[in-house]
Amino acid sequence: MTTPNNAATAGEAAIGPFYDAIHATYIASLGDKLDSPSSYEGAVTEHLRMSGVYWSLAGLSLLRDAEEVDRLMGLTSSMGERPAIIDWVFACYDARTGGFGGNCSGTVDSPCPHDGHLLYTLSALQILAMADALDDERLDNDAIVKFVAGLQNEDGSFSGDEWGEVDTRFSYCALSCLALLGRLPLPKWADVEKSEDENAIIDIYKAVDYIISCRNFDGGFGCVPGAESHAGQVFCCIGALSIAHSLHLLNESYENDGNNSNNGGADLLAWWLAERQCDSGGLNGRPEKQADVCYSWWILSALSIMGRVSWINTSKLGQFILNCQDDDDGGIADRPQDMPDVYHTFFGLCGLSLIGHLEKIGDKEGRKYPEVDPVFALPTVLVQRLGLRAQVISEYGGKVEDRLKTHAILNGTTSP
Repeated sequence: MTTPNNAATAGEAAIGPFYDAIHATYIASLGDKLDSPSSYEGAVTEHLRMSGVYWSLAGLSLLRDAEEVDRLMGLTSSMGERPAIIDWVFACYDARTGGFGGNCSGTVDSPCPHDGHLLYTLSALQILAMADALDDERLDNDAIVKFVAGLQNEDGSFSGDEWGEVDTRFSYCALSCLALLGRLPLPKWADVEKSEDENAIIDIYKAVDYIISCRNFDGGFGCVPGAESHAGQVFCCIGALSIAHSLHLLNESYENDGNNSNNGGADLLAWWLAERQCDSGGLNGRPEKQADVCYSWWILSALSIMGRVSWINTSKLGQFILNCQDDDDGGIADRPQDMPDVYHTFFGLCGLSLIGHLEKIGDKEGRKYPEVDPVFALPTVLVQRLGLRAQVISEYGGKVEDRLKTHAILNGTTSP
């Protein structure tokens, strides 16, 4: 299968304006707006506030250094009457289940947390990682690990919570949570000093086998076996395989040694992802849908992990993201002329980072922007400091992005 042409290589288009200052202000001021009793947005997003805080912190972390993020957001210290974010995070811990909820009623001193869920447990751990608080004495690692492990089903899938919904999103969340806590058992083929553990808390083999079972004839992945391919699920599945050092399963069987990724599985998936690029330059999540900025993350992250970012026109995508900026109030919307929100702001910034546009913008403005890691959705410098090591596939010819060089490298094909 040949590699799709990247039109950007014929001559890079000029990078449009980037509204750094108002984006930072938009993110930093969002908490006060959502906390207002009259805020409609605050009311309808109340149940997923944990993820909203993660999107805010991670987005701002791609624009400012850690100290500035802490100062602007009150990550580790209170701001007026508002408690420090990490104190609020711990108030959302659901001791009954062992996981974190999406929010809590009451106060930090007398909280009533929502039920624990894998989605919000991952967001909570990502926030604590950004706060350098994964060793906080309030964090009950064993209880969280037990919560995560208890949600694995017999077929290797994971439920999101005690109520039993199964989705490949939860497979990614589970493996990422355990990796952040340093408790993820890795399979025997993993290129790491410590791998298989006979007392492993989850069955990693069943976990990756279930993920592979969700792959479709078009190369994509669905939320369960037989479900429609969707770009969001593709990231979750590729990200989970990356964390589990099992990307060779895209192409090979368990019996092979996994030293090369040199046939059609990854290429077929990358082709399906490349076909998600629309005339506008933006990416959609499945055929016949409109482009949406959030897929700048879901698709680019998977392509980056597989060493195939060049399979799309990155110049046109970069301009699409920039066209979705709000040049009055800051933030990035799902598509041009729509209202911005923090979800699309974060994933739009991630997209600009993954295609190198933020780096080019920073070079023009004399600023160095942090990079995002495509596996863990955290700043690369933080991933490296935490010693998180996943697996990625090299580009054709063996090239690997600098941001990925601390991960284990699975050899790609040497020619298209």
